[in-house]
Amino acid sequence: MSITNIQFAILGNTAFVLAGLLTWPVRAIAIKLSVMDLPNMERKTQKEPVPYLGGVAIALSIIIVTYGAILYSDNTKMTFPLVTYALLPAAVLGLMGLIDDIRGLPALPRLIAQTVVAILVAIFMLNRNLDAVPFGNQLVNDIINVIWIVAICNSINFFDNLDGGAAGTVAVSTLGISLIAANQGQELITALAVVTCGATVGFLLWNKSPAKIYMGDAGALFLGVLVAVLTIRLNPGISSKFNSIAILPMLLAVPILDTCIAVFSRIRRGISPFTGGKDHLSHRLMRKGLSKRNTAYCLWVMQASFVALALIVYTWTASLGTPVIVLAGTYWLGAFVWFWRIPSSD
Repeated sequence: MSITNIQFAILGNTAFVLAGLLTWPVRAIAIKLSVMDLPNMERKTQKEPVPYLGGVAIALSIIIVTYGAILYSDNTKMTFPLVTYALLPAAVLGLMGLIDDIRGLPALPRLIAQTVVAILVAIFMLNRNLDAVPFGNQLVNDIINVIWIVAICNSINFFDNLDGGAAGTVAVSTLGISLIAANQGQELITALAVVTCGATVGFLLWNKSPAKIYMGDAGALFLGVLVAVLTIRLNPGISSKFNSIAILPMLLAVPILDTCIAVFSRIRRGISPFTGGKDHLSHRLMRKGLSKRNTAYCLWVMQASFVALALIVYTWTASLGTPVIVLAGTYWLGAFVWFWRIPSSD
């Protein structure tokens, strides 16, 4: 199988158009079914009800474009199972997120479901020998894979608290993943990342401030699992194992930062990490006087800067790899301290 740059562009643009088109009827259905995010809690930042279910449009776009491309190709037998191991667990948790959007689910069952799915993904990768950056011990690999999938799944979900924030950041991250994967000849990883990027940008047309629809847990959990699996399978192919591993959190640095700030701040205040609040990066930036739109731009630029540093580590790992990783770590810690000093509530 060989996918040209033009075909990658077609995949991304098709996902972009399809997500943009599907979001309209999905929004209409959400309004008709009264699946709305109501401004009935102190932590809500919108003034009017906003429909959920945008994640359904994102997931359907990615699934339709991906499997459509597979059926069109002449290598269906090999590519179908390799793509399914990423999309099936994402769809399962996306479905759970959809139920949560419509009826509401407690935090513990959601965490258990995420962990079970993560374990099944790790077992599947073990059986197919799909570990990209092994740690030399299969048990350690599996444990780290499970923790990573659950952590990123929750990070994207936590991060979906601002108009356009999560969708734009995932688009930036998957663009970075696609650039590295394409250069490494990982065509399936590239294709999935490009399709995901296109779909999130298409949805962003509806989700940018002022948002006409939210992705909800259905979209956040779907994207969380998918992006986690893409990063696990991404093999930068550079000589230093440490540098290869360091690239992965850099590709998702801002959602990870947001989760750490929110969770640690809640623990410090003696409340559950799964309790919602106005203590995310977006809320803190708006507390500094930024508008919703400028806050989203700020978060996108932050994520883009970490992706740029990851690309530098990948491209010039021998000469600049370690210094840039140190720079990225210092940048992340500095951002953590700066955000931490902003009050957690109004």
